[in-house]
Amino acid sequence: MRYFRLYLHFLRFSFTKALEFRLDFSFRIIMDLTYHLSMIFLFKVIFQHTESLAGWTEEQMIVFAASYILVDALYMSVVASNCWWFPQYINKGDLDYYLTRPISPLFFLSLREFAANSFVNLIFAIGIFSWALLNLPGPLEFFHTLFYIFLIVNGVAIYYILQMLCYLPVFWTQSPRGFESLFWGINSMLKYPDKIQGGLFRFFFTFLIPMNLVVALPGRYYFDQDSFQVIGTILGLSVFFWWVYLKIWNKALRQYSSASS
Repeated sequence: MRYFRLYLHFLRFSFTKALEFRLDFSFRIIMDLTYHLSMIFLFKVIFQHTESLAGWTEEQMIVFAASYILVDALYMSVVASNCWWFPQYINKGDLDYYLTRPISPLFFLSLREFAANSFVNLIFAIGIFSWALLNLPGPLEFFHTLFYIFLIVNGVAIYYILQMLCYLPVFWTQSPRGFESLFWGINSMLKYPDKIQGGLFRFFFTFLIPMNLVVALPGRYYFDQDSFQVIGTILGLSVFFWWVYLKIWNKALRQYSSASS
């Protein structure tokens, strides 16, 4: 409950700050919305030339695209702004401020800033996602769809872990951005089903750098028949990478040299 009340304070502060710069606030909404709609338009154009992609119909691919949009909007709203500043906190010694608070430093570092402008786009993303689901042929299965939404939220957590794992080497290298270029270089893998990847690439992006856990494997759970195998893969790898992340985080904190040392 204490963390919940604290997060409400984070939200209030973030919205107050964002509304002080209304032109920037509006521009970012337009920019993100344009990006989201272009994603839908891309698959609309592709399906003018083919009847299926990776075995999925146009309606299914639109749900997949809408799921990616939802993941992006959730991530940009909740944690992205915090991750971007993380390497600077380490290099400048500002991490001291977070380590001395009477709460989890990881909670504080990851959730302090909430992107209010992205929250507006999150509302649009939820609308696009709902529209895509309702356009699927046949009735929606409630529990099947509800668990799919859970896997999408889990995908946001995996996306966060992957970005932070690319930043944690800053503790040892003192580089400006860690391995951020690697993260953004493979980020495009989120936009496409894993079945269009070759066997080696699919293994790599599922088990080593698990980008496929974010949207692609939840999509396979929702549309394909191998649901139990996919669920086991997603949940098992999610627990494993959370464990890896926390182990590296604790080891990195022992490496950190504070500004006062």
